[in-house]
Amino acid sequence: MFGLDRIIFDPRIMAGQACIRGMRIPVSLIVNLVAHGTSTAEILDEYPDLEAADVQQALEYASWLTREQVFLRAKG
Repeated sequence: MFGLDRIIFDPRIMAGQACIRGMRIPVSLIVNLVAHGTSTAEILDEYPDLEAADVQQALEYASWLTREQVFLRAKG
């Protein structure tokens, strides 16, 4: 897996959800905003403590999570 220097998992912060740099900003929030058309610039305006690299790494982490392998059984 790639380096996650901006994403932390701390049970004391947001119950251990993947968050950005120890802030109470979960990766899922960022991914949801991007999925619904919010630009990085708009996210940074709304959350001034974030940096563009935080948004980028959140998307990279989400992309990594979707690399799951699915095995289909043949009908038989």
